[in-house]
Amino acid sequence: MQEIRYVAIGDSFSEGVGDELPDGTVRGWADLTALGWANALGAPIAYANFAIRGKLAWPIVEEQLEPALALRPTHLSFNGGGNDMLRPRTTIESIADAFSTVLRRCDEEGVRLVLLSGANPSAQLPFRSLIQRRGDDLSRAVVARVADRPDVVRALNWPDRELSHPSFWSADRLHMNSRGHHRVAARLLGALGHPAPGEWWSMPEQSTADAVRGLAYYRAHVGPWVRRRLTGTSSGDGRMPKFGNWVTIEPAGA
Repeated sequence: MQEIRYVAIGDSFSEGVGDELPDGTVRGWADLTALGWANALGAPIAYANFAIRGKLAWPIVEEQLEPALALRPTHLSFNGGGNDMLRPRTTIESIADAFSTVLRRCDEEGVRLVLLSGANPSAQLPFRSLIQRRGDDLSRAVVARVADRPDVVRALNWPDRELSHPSFWSADRLHMNSRGHHRVAARLLGALGHPAPGEWWSMPEQSTADAVRGLAYYRAHVGPWVRRRLTGTSSGDGRMPKFGNWVTIEPAGA
């Protein structure tokens, strides 16, 4: 059996923001996938995660890709562009170029690329038509870059209409909640050839009692985002990867 060494790079989507555990740490689909993968194999796997919230596509490539490859993984997952899409001056092709660079480096290092697209939050966000259009354009551009590469593992979440339902999203409407992260992990495990626990596809809905609406939503979530854009800061400033080296993921019950 091949030893699995899986590393994730990316932004808040891959870090796991929105799937907060009781101790305040974030879990997310990549952590869940690592556990599901170990369970499916009945053997431990090595797992690392360099993703940091707020990162744009090219800084992900420039800051995370080479340290991740230096660990000599067998598989590397990459997602990016969600933060870039919200900047109209950033071209779709420049974001897609980042995906091509990751693929080229994975080829050079003999690493299998696992390609994900983020889920579509546009229905519940301001400027929904712009976000929908930009997301559609990015999804097409990235898929075109790997059209002739059946060896690239694909877990495309943008077209999943069910995943766009508010019950899969956290209070900020931009990051998935635990229910959403479980569904993404289920799709990725399937793409890797392993069945996910059936309940991961549609976990019980979470309470929305604490959700803020109307002007309160803009004050709590949109305002801070705008301030970061105006001041050139990021929610990920000063953060370190949660797993910057290998951790061993044992099968449940091992």
